[in-house]
Amino acid sequence: MQLFVNDLTVIDFSYLCPERGMVGESWIVDIILDGSLNEQSMVLDFGRVKKQIKRIIDGAVDHKLAVPAEHPYTQVTHHDDGNSYWVDFMRPDQRSIHLFCPADAFAFIDAQQVTMASVTDYLRAVIKRELPDNVQGLELHLRAEEIPGAFYHYTHGLKKHDGNCQRIAHGHRSRIYIALDGTRSEPLEQQWASAWQDIYLGSEEDVVPIEQLQRSQHAKHITEQSHVGYSYTADQGLFELLVPVAENYIIPTDSTVECIATYLAQAIKQSHPDELVQVTGFEGVGKGAIGYA
Repeated sequence: MQLFVNDLTVIDFSYLCPERGMVGESWIVDIILDGSLNEQSMVLDFGRVKKQIKRIIDGAVDHKLAVPAEHPYTQVTHHDDGNSYWVDFMRPDQRSIHLFCPADAFAFIDAQQVTMASVTDYLRAVIKRELPDNVQGLELHLRAEEIPGAFYHYTHGLKKHDGNCQRIAHGHRSRIYIALDGTRSEPLEQQWASAWQDIYLGSEEDVVPIEQLQRSQHAKHITEQSHVGYSYTADQGLFELLVPVAENYIIPTDSTVECIATYLAQAIKQSHPDELVQVTGFEGVGKGAIGYA
């Protein structure tokens, strides 16, 4: 007997890629359980599937940075406090990425690449440990939202958030709609989606001089010419990041989707002063904000 739940959850996270750098992603999760009926004549109660398995998936990957633990670029160093890690992703040509964060901010994937397949294997192993005995089989299907128009991948951190959004390197794959005087402008959508493809959206107030960061030995050579440094302390601890200048974009506000939509509307307004600008920004799948200028 098989039990399925489509659209169980959406994983919003970022991952380290040798070619693209730090990539924000949003994957929809579908699940199939195979097993015998229990004393309730169920494989597993839908309520339990939605709560328990969603909780496991969210705790394993959601709002984290997925790190390809077996890639030769990956260097992981434990801090003496036992609760934090340095993660140095040693891409060449001054494109390395460096983080110092609490351990819960990372998901270490035992693979050379973070892909749907490797994350599926990682999640399947985590979930199986907590399934009841009558459930013998587990299928996970990860998929991206079908987006007919423009979209971009971004990574950010929200230090003021009281949940896991405060982690400095989590992200989303997000569509974007832009309208001028009520008429959709696909060229503008594509322009900004291209400009922000695989971008880190940082807040101006979180930028700090690089020499102030707690760098590992792998990041001692980094300078202001090649990288931007971020640091903030939130409820979960100290978060620090060094990201290549070419893969970074600084905005003057927090990087909530509300602030992103407003920022884009105001930026577009500068070149379209006589038109009403409407920007619908998305934070992953099915949620977002609308900004006007």
